[in-house]
Amino acid sequence: MVRGINDRFFDGLVYLVLAAVGLAALFPVLYVVSVSLTPFSEVLKNGGYVVIPTVLTFDAYREFLSRPEIPRALMVTITITVVGTIVNLVLTTLIAYPLSKRYLPGRHTLLLLIVFTLLFNGGIIPTYLVVKQTGILNTIWAMIIPNAIWTTNVLIMKTFFEQLPEELFESARIDGASEWRVLWQITLPLSVPMFLTVGLFYAVSHWNEFYQALLYVTDRNLQPLQMVIRGILRQSQQIENPENLVPTPTLQMAAVVLASLPVIIVYPFLQRHFTKGVLLGSIKGGEPHQDTSVTTDSDEVRLRKDARCFSNSDSGMAASGSSRWL
Repeated sequence: MVRGINDRFFDGLVYLVLAAVGLAALFPVLYVVSVSLTPFSEVLKNGGYVVIPTVLTFDAYREFLSRPEIPRALMVTITITVVGTIVNLVLTTLIAYPLSKRYLPGRHTLLLLIVFTLLFNGGIIPTYLVVKQTGILNTIWAMIIPNAIWTTNVLIMKTFFEQLPEELFESARIDGASEWRVLWQITLPLSVPMFLTVGLFYAVSHWNEFYQALLYVTDRNLQPLQMVIRGILRQSQQIENPENLVPTPTLQMAAVVLASLPVIIVYPFLQRHFTKGVLLGSIKGGEPHQDTSVTTDSDEVRLRKDARCFSNSDSGMAASGSSRWL
């Protein structure tokens, strides 16, 4: 097919616009990194803008990493991120999977109540009282339980589950599998992109945890990384012994780099699954049992064989309708 001049011009224009958008998105990142690595005197000499540093210094990073509270805060943040993400995924799955089944009694009422929480919440003071009365105040759980479930992620995961081929579930149930077995051996293996996507949302939120810690944690030993960085920045603004302090703008940029570096490192490895999970979880095409684009042919054949093998592993189970699948 011969392409005309107009087509080539349009393609070139699209590439030019995309390149401009990419540079515009990259510039703030480059600026933050450059300022964090440049002496503050050089930053002032260049009018406050440094894109490519000519003189390198790691004083701001040394200021952070030399603090004894940084390793402790880092371990607290890692614990919150790992444990919190696991709790989030488990609870979100246990809500989204039943809601994806049309035969669930009161399904529409439950969905209405869940969506209602998107518009209204209990407020800061009532939530604080609940956290205090449950005994999790000044614990790591105070930064996990209040945000254990996101309504948006429940809806995304529910939509994803609805698109899975219903024939796979039916064949497993015919052979005697319970809903727990169907969820564990059929639904979860097909939902890896969705779990990576939703898990990334939760993990980034826990890594950037600040607000919950500010409300519910007063013990310095339990403060996450973001709270400790905030404290260091506040100390740098004090006037006592200013000659021993790194200038605040340089510290601020170094704090941004340190706080966002883990997410920047992890995201490229999950980008493929992230994009796929978002698309499959937020676009519903047709009836759930008719949309088989979520799985590949090999996955579907393998899972059909697994479902058919349920009865072979325990020959009397399907006939008796036993609940031993639990």
